[in-house]
Amino acid sequence: MSSSEVNTRTIDHIVHLTPPGTVNEVSERFRNLGFKVLPGGTHADGLTENALVVLRDGTYLELISFTHPVSYYPENSPERTKREGHRWANSAPGWIDYAFLGNGSLEEGHLISEIINARAEVEGSGVKYLREVGGGRVRPDGKILKWVISAPASGRDEIGSLPFFCGDITPRSLRVQTEPPSNTEHPSTAFGLAYLDLLVSPARFEEMKKRLTSVLGSSPSPGDTDQTAFWDLEFVADLPPRIYPRPLLSLGVPSNDAQRKFLAGTQGESGLESMKSRFMWNT
Repeated sequence: MSSSEVNTRTIDHIVHLTPPGTVNEVSERFRNLGFKVLPGGTHADGLTENALVVLRDGTYLELISFTHPVSYYPENSPERTKREGHRWANSAPGWIDYAFLGNGSLEEGHLISEIINARAEVEGSGVKYLREVGGGRVRPDGKILKWVISAPASGRDEIGSLPFFCGDITPRSLRVQTEPPSNTEHPSTAFGLAYLDLLVSPARFEEMKKRLTSVLGSSPSPGDTDQTAFWDLEFVADLPPRIYPRPLLSLGVPSNDAQRKFLAGTQGESGLESMKSRFMWNT
Protein backbone atom coordinates (compact mmCIF):
# COMPACT_ATOMS: atom_id res chain seq x y z
CA MET A 1 0.00 0.00 0.00
CA SER A 2 1.49 3.34 -1.04
CA SER A 3 1.36 6.44 1.15
CA SER A 4 -0.88 8.15 -1.41
CA GLU A 5 -3.55 5.48 -0.86
CA VAL A 6 -3.87 6.18 2.87
CA ASN A 7 -6.10 8.98 4.15
CA THR A 8 -4.29 10.90 6.88
CA ARG A 9 -6.52 13.98 6.90
CA THR A 10 -9.63 12.79 8.77
CA ILE A 11 -10.13 14.85 11.91
CA ASP A 12 -10.86 12.67 14.93
CA HIS A 13 -10.91 14.85 18.03
CA ILE A 14 -9.65 18.00 19.75
CA VAL A 15 -8.20 17.94 23.27
CA HIS A 16 -9.08 20.39 26.06
CA LEU A 17 -7.10 20.09 29.30
CA THR A 18 -8.20 21.29 32.74
CA PRO A 19 -6.49 21.02 36.16
CA PRO A 20 -6.25 17.57 37.82
CA GLY A 21 -9.52 16.07 38.98
CA THR A 22 -11.78 18.64 37.29
CA VAL A 23 -13.53 16.60 34.59
CA ASN A 24 -16.93 16.98 36.26
CA GLU A 25 -16.50 20.72 36.67
CA VAL A 26 -15.45 21.34 33.07
CA SER A 27 -18.26 19.08 31.85
CA GLU A 28 -20.74 21.36 33.58
CA ARG A 29 -19.12 24.42 32.03
CA PHE A 30 -19.49 22.94 28.56
CA ARG A 31 -23.11 22.06 29.27
CA ASN A 32 -23.64 25.71 30.13
CA LEU A 33 -22.09 26.61 26.76
CA GLY A 34 -24.78 24.55 25.01
CA PHE A 35 -23.11 21.16 24.54
CA LYS A 36 -24.25 17.70 25.60
CA VAL A 37 -21.41 16.03 27.52
CA LEU A 38 -21.01 12.25 27.75
CA PRO A 39 -18.99 10.48 30.45
CA GLY A 40 -15.71 9.06 29.18
CA GLY A 41 -13.72 7.11 31.74
CA THR A 42 -10.19 6.54 32.98
CA HIS A 43 -7.35 5.83 30.57
CA ALA A 44 -5.37 2.61 30.71
CA ASP A 45 -2.36 4.22 32.37
CA GLY A 46 -4.56 5.55 35.18
CA LEU A 47 -3.08 9.02 34.77
CA THR A 48 -5.95 10.78 33.00
CA GLU A 49 -9.74 10.75 32.80
CA ASN A 50 -12.10 12.37 30.34
CA ALA A 51 -15.56 13.29 29.13
CA LEU A 52 -16.68 13.75 25.52
CA VAL A 53 -18.69 16.19 23.45
CA VAL A 54 -19.62 14.20 20.33
CA LEU A 55 -20.65 16.12 17.22
CA ARG A 56 -22.85 14.86 14.40
CA ASP A 57 -19.96 14.81 11.93
CA GLY A 58 -18.19 12.25 14.16
CA THR A 59 -15.63 14.70 15.50
CA TYR A 60 -15.52 15.05 19.27
CA LEU A 61 -14.09 17.30 21.95
CA GLU A 62 -12.11 15.44 24.59
CA LEU A 63 -12.41 17.14 27.96
CA ILE A 64 -9.47 15.69 29.83
CA SER A 65 -7.65 16.13 33.11
CA PHE A 66 -4.98 14.29 35.02
CA THR A 67 -6.42 12.24 37.85
CA HIS A 68 -3.84 13.63 40.30
CA PRO A 69 -1.19 16.38 40.40
CA VAL A 70 2.46 15.38 40.13
CA SER A 71 2.91 15.89 43.88
CA TYR A 72 0.47 13.01 44.57
CA TYR A 73 3.05 10.46 43.44
CA PRO A 74 6.08 9.62 45.64
CA GLU A 75 9.36 11.08 44.44
CA ASN A 76 11.47 8.73 42.30
CA SER A 77 8.56 6.27 42.01
CA PRO A 78 7.71 4.64 38.64
CA GLU A 79 4.26 6.28 38.84
CA ARG A 80 5.77 9.72 39.22
CA THR A 81 8.17 9.11 36.35
CA LYS A 82 5.22 8.16 34.13
CA ARG A 83 3.24 11.23 35.24
CA GLU A 84 6.15 13.60 34.63
CA GLY A 85 6.84 12.03 31.24
CA HIS A 86 3.28 12.25 29.96
CA ARG A 87 2.82 14.02 26.62
CA TRP A 88 0.70 16.75 28.23
CA ALA A 89 2.44 16.92 31.61
CA ASN A 90 3.71 20.48 31.00
CA SER A 91 0.72 21.77 29.03
CA ALA A 92 -1.19 24.74 30.39
CA PRO A 93 -4.98 24.32 30.67
CA GLY A 94 -6.91 25.04 27.49
CA TRP A 95 -6.98 23.68 23.94
CA ILE A 96 -3.74 21.74 23.81
CA ASP A 97 -3.78 19.18 20.98
CA TYR A 98 -5.69 17.56 18.12
CA ALA A 99 -5.88 14.09 16.64
CA PHE A 100 -6.51 12.64 13.21
CA LEU A 101 -7.98 9.17 12.69
CA GLY A 102 -5.44 6.37 12.31
CA ASN A 103 -5.98 2.92 10.86
CA GLY A 104 -5.42 0.90 14.05
CA SER A 105 -2.75 -1.22 12.39
CA LEU A 106 0.42 -2.57 13.98
CA GLU A 107 1.37 -4.42 10.80
CA GLU A 108 4.64 -3.54 9.11
CA GLY A 109 4.05 -1.62 5.90
CA HIS A 110 0.70 -0.30 7.10
CA LEU A 111 1.76 1.86 10.02
CA ILE A 112 0.66 5.50 9.88
CA SER A 113 4.07 6.49 11.24
CA GLU A 114 5.86 4.64 8.41
CA ILE A 115 3.62 6.17 5.77
CA ILE A 116 4.12 9.75 6.98
CA ASN A 117 7.85 9.29 7.52
CA ALA A 118 8.23 7.95 3.98
CA ARG A 119 6.46 11.01 2.57
CA ALA A 120 8.60 13.30 4.68
CA GLU A 121 11.82 11.68 3.47
CA VAL A 122 10.85 12.19 -0.17
CA GLU A 123 9.67 15.75 0.42
CA GLY A 124 12.50 16.75 2.75
CA SER A 125 10.09 18.25 5.27
CA GLY A 126 11.86 16.96 8.37
CA VAL A 127 8.73 15.35 9.84
CA LYS A 128 9.27 12.31 12.03
CA TYR A 129 6.52 10.26 13.68
CA LEU A 130 7.16 7.78 16.45
CA ARG A 131 6.23 4.13 16.03
CA GLU A 132 2.71 3.26 17.20
CA VAL A 133 2.08 2.47 20.87
CA GLY A 134 -0.98 0.95 22.46
CA GLY A 135 -3.55 2.91 24.43
CA GLY A 136 -6.99 2.42 25.87
CA ARG A 137 -9.68 3.45 28.28
CA VAL A 138 -12.28 1.81 30.51
CA ARG A 139 -15.75 3.31 30.15
CA PRO A 140 -17.95 3.89 33.20
CA ASP A 141 -20.06 0.90 32.07
CA GLY A 142 -16.99 -1.34 32.21
CA LYS A 143 -16.39 -1.70 28.46
CA ILE A 144 -12.69 -1.81 27.59
CA LEU A 145 -11.49 0.23 24.61
CA LYS A 146 -8.20 -0.26 22.79
CA TRP A 147 -6.38 1.82 20.18
CA VAL A 148 -2.91 2.71 18.91
CA ILE A 149 -1.35 6.16 18.97
CA SER A 150 1.26 7.59 16.64
CA ALA A 151 2.65 10.95 17.71
CA PRO A 152 5.19 13.32 16.17
CA ALA A 153 8.70 13.10 17.56
CA SER A 154 8.97 16.88 17.92
CA GLY A 155 9.65 18.44 21.30
CA ARG A 156 7.08 19.33 23.94
CA ASP A 157 7.08 22.97 22.81
CA GLU A 158 5.54 21.87 19.50
CA ILE A 159 2.68 19.81 20.92
CA GLY A 160 -0.51 20.98 19.24
CA SER A 161 1.19 22.04 16.01
CA LEU A 162 1.28 18.64 14.30
CA PRO A 163 -1.54 16.18 15.00
CA PHE A 164 -1.19 12.80 16.63
CA PHE A 165 -3.11 9.82 15.21
CA CYS A 166 -5.54 7.59 17.07
CA GLY A 167 -6.44 4.31 15.35
CA ASP A 168 -9.05 2.02 16.88
CA ILE A 169 -8.49 -1.65 17.58
CA THR A 170 -11.90 -2.07 19.21
CA PRO A 171 -14.78 -0.52 17.22
CA ARG A 172 -14.67 3.27 17.10
CA SER A 173 -18.37 3.29 18.03
CA LEU A 174 -17.34 2.18 21.53
CA ARG A 175 -14.93 5.10 21.86
CA VAL A 176 -17.14 7.69 20.16
CA GLN A 177 -20.77 7.05 21.03
CA THR A 178 -22.74 8.63 18.20
CA GLU A 179 -25.70 6.37 19.01
CA PRO A 180 -28.37 7.05 20.01
CA PRO A 181 -28.61 10.16 17.78
CA SER A 182 -29.51 12.25 20.83
CA ASN A 183 -25.85 11.94 21.90
CA THR A 184 -24.94 14.37 19.11
CA GLU A 185 -27.83 16.81 19.58
CA HIS A 186 -26.69 19.97 21.34
CA PRO A 187 -28.72 22.94 22.63
CA SER A 188 -26.20 25.19 20.84
CA THR A 189 -27.25 23.49 17.53
CA ALA A 190 -23.57 22.81 16.71
CA PHE A 191 -23.24 19.80 14.40
CA GLY A 192 -19.57 19.77 13.44
CA LEU A 193 -16.20 21.39 13.14
CA ALA A 194 -15.94 24.22 10.61
CA TYR A 195 -12.23 24.89 10.85
CA LEU A 196 -9.13 24.30 12.91
CA ASP A 197 -6.96 27.42 12.94
CA LEU A 198 -3.22 27.05 13.60
CA LEU A 199 -1.05 30.08 14.28
CA VAL A 200 2.74 30.11 13.87
CA SER A 201 5.38 32.81 13.87
CA PRO A 202 6.19 34.32 10.45
CA ALA A 203 9.67 32.74 10.60
CA ARG A 204 8.16 29.24 10.90
CA PHE A 205 5.33 29.50 8.37
CA GLU A 206 7.03 27.85 5.37
CA GLU A 207 8.55 25.11 7.53
CA MET A 208 5.20 24.26 9.10
CA LYS A 209 3.45 24.31 5.72
CA LYS A 210 5.89 21.70 4.41
CA ARG A 211 5.51 19.58 7.52
CA LEU A 212 1.71 19.62 7.42
CA THR A 213 1.81 18.76 3.71
CA SER A 214 3.76 15.59 4.54
CA VAL A 215 1.38 14.68 7.35
CA LEU A 216 -1.83 15.27 5.39
CA GLY A 217 -0.51 13.88 2.11
CA SER A 218 -1.74 16.82 0.05
CA SER A 219 -0.66 20.34 -0.83
CA PRO A 220 -2.63 23.25 0.63
CA SER A 221 -4.73 25.79 -1.16
CA PRO A 222 -3.30 29.31 -1.03
CA GLY A 223 -4.89 31.86 1.26
CA ASP A 224 -5.41 35.58 0.93
CA THR A 225 -1.77 36.34 1.77
CA ASP A 226 1.61 34.69 1.27
CA GLN A 227 1.46 33.44 4.84
CA THR A 228 -1.90 31.69 4.90
CA ALA A 229 -2.75 28.22 3.63
CA PHE A 230 -5.72 25.86 3.83
CA TRP A 231 -6.26 22.10 3.64
CA ASP A 232 -9.59 20.35 3.18
CA LEU A 233 -10.15 17.77 5.91
CA GLU A 234 -12.50 14.83 6.11
CA PHE A 235 -14.77 13.84 8.96
CA VAL A 236 -15.75 10.36 10.06
CA ALA A 237 -19.52 10.41 9.59
CA ASP A 238 -21.07 9.51 6.24
CA LEU A 239 -22.92 12.79 5.65
CA PRO A 240 -23.73 14.52 2.34
CA PRO A 241 -21.15 17.31 1.72
CA ARG A 242 -23.76 19.64 0.20
CA ILE A 243 -25.52 19.81 3.56
CA TYR A 244 -22.57 19.23 5.87
CA PRO A 245 -19.50 21.14 4.63
CA ARG A 246 -16.09 19.61 5.23
CA PRO A 247 -13.88 21.28 7.83
CA LEU A 248 -10.75 23.21 6.97
CA LEU A 249 -7.32 23.26 8.57
CA SER A 250 -5.94 26.76 8.23
CA LEU A 251 -2.34 27.79 8.84
CA GLY A 252 -1.42 31.42 9.30
CA VAL A 253 0.54 34.02 11.22
CA PRO A 254 -0.84 36.45 13.80
CA SER A 255 -2.55 39.46 12.23
CA ASN A 256 -3.55 41.36 15.40
CA ASP A 257 -2.47 41.84 19.01
CA ALA A 258 -4.93 39.26 20.34
CA GLN A 259 -3.50 36.56 18.07
CA ARG A 260 0.07 37.54 18.91
CA LYS A 261 -0.73 37.24 22.61
CA PHE A 262 -2.46 33.90 21.99
CA LEU A 263 0.61 32.54 20.18
CA ALA A 264 2.90 33.79 22.93
CA GLY A 265 0.76 32.08 25.56
CA THR A 266 -0.06 35.32 27.33
CA GLN A 267 -3.70 35.62 26.37
CA GLY A 268 -4.72 35.65 30.03
CA GLU A 269 -7.80 33.47 29.71
CA SER A 270 -8.85 30.08 30.94
CA GLY A 271 -8.89 28.20 27.64
CA LEU A 272 -12.67 28.00 27.23
CA GLU A 273 -12.74 31.59 26.02
CA SER A 274 -10.12 30.82 23.37
CA MET A 275 -12.51 28.52 21.51
CA LYS A 276 -13.46 31.02 18.82
CA SER A 277 -9.89 31.98 18.10
CA ARG A 278 -8.93 28.37 17.46
CA PHE A 279 -12.12 26.63 16.32
CA MET A 280 -15.47 27.48 14.80
CA TRP A 281 -18.54 25.27 14.79
CA ASN A 282 -20.93 24.50 11.97
CA THR A 283 -24.52 25.05 13.12
